[in-house]
Amino acid sequence: MDDEIILSYLEELADQLGILVRDESINLEETFSIGGLCRVEGKYILILNSKATIKEKIEVSVKALQQFDLNDMYVKPVIRELLEGINQDIS
Repeated sequence: MDDEIILSYLEELADQLGILVRDESINLEETFSIGGLCRVEGKYILILNSKATIKEKIEVSVKALQQFDLNDMYVKPVIRELLEGINQDIS
């Protein structure tokens, strides 16, 4: 499956969980961050570095979403496999 579609599915799932997804330019001296999950005023925000590759954005999204209980939600099978670590190769 195309990586852009997978990222889109992950962003859709984050939205269903009430997580705001932001594609931001992260400029840190002498370091490169691909982003991560944070909590601001009680709301979750998933920040993805706009300069990161699609695969890196998928990796950050998967790590963030793995922190949430998704047992009672419908999750597309390919995404559930990623979240459960069944398919370690994202491509």
